[in-house]
Amino acid sequence: MNRIDRAYELANRGEAAAATSLLDEGGEAGEAECWVELASWYLTGQIVPRDLLKARECFRLAGDLGHEQAQSIHIALLANGAGGSVDWPKALNLLENVAGLDSSAARELAVIKSMPIGPDGEPQGPFPSEILSVSPDVRLFPGLFTAEECDWLIERSLPLLQPSLVVDPHSGQQVPNPVRTSDAVAFPLVIESPAIHALCRRLAAASGTDVKQAEPLQVLRYRPGQEYRPHFDAIGDADNQRMLTFLVYLNDDYEGGETEFLANGLKARGRKGDGLLFRNADAAGKPDLNAQHAGLPVTAGEKYLASRWIREQRFTP
Repeated sequence: MNRIDRAYELANRGEAAAATSLLDEGGEAGEAECWVELASWYLTGQIVPRDLLKARECFRLAGDLGHEQAQSIHIALLANGAGGSVDWPKALNLLENVAGLDSSAARELAVIKSMPIGPDGEPQGPFPSEILSVSPDVRLFPGLFTAEECDWLIERSLPLLQPSLVVDPHSGQQVPNPVRTSDAVAFPLVIESPAIHALCRRLAAASGTDVKQAEPLQVLRYRPGQEYRPHFDAIGDADNQRMLTFLVYLNDDYEGGETEFLANGLKARGRKGDGLLFRNADAAGKPDLNAQHAGLPVTAGEKYLASRWIREQRFTP
């Protein structure tokens, strides 16, 4: 029995401290997988109390031993500040080191270097917008993402796309539902790499919110006939309401697929890189009934869309 299996055996007997000590020993002995396993324990909090600081350190240690996935996660956590302070320069330095051997890292680095950001990754405005509707509150941000950023996001997402899910109003869990027939991928903190984090910070700056208020960025793909039927993004009487939705159109070589607001018949369809921001709830967190909307069926081609739900307060998965 290997060390990780023995650690699970101990954990299943309620000996979590002994299990973590065993994985520590394996990591110190140069077994990168032990650090990765321990990092996942601290990340999820299912065996030991959740501790993002310890998870980040374990990913770092595994990365130092040559574990590529752990190194990628460590770079992401440095860039987005999960489990510690943000260290954008260090994240980019590590990404640059990896880029010499990894074409995907090199591609991401090139995208970052063309971004309008400051030395610490902060977005550089202004972010001009135009009002499309007052009730519901809908604004369009022309050219919020560049064509290169849109293309890269699509490339990054393609291998990861899965059938989309919706929130079950009774359980609060994400479940399949015919109301949403697209494919999607989300980028939680461990894969919110520097370029994705920089784009998330731009969305936060353009919307006047804190980047930590939002749920993970999603990329959606709608093929012919796929749609998101009429729905509300606000979640009932949630304690931490989805106040805003930010969409970015990643391509425009498709037909159909407009974002329709049912209360006034507004049909929005941005050009590649345009952002669409709309309010889902009032200042008290009460859902805005005029914010019901739909992603109309695509009739030809494939539609790609980035999406981020922005909460009232800091979002904790």
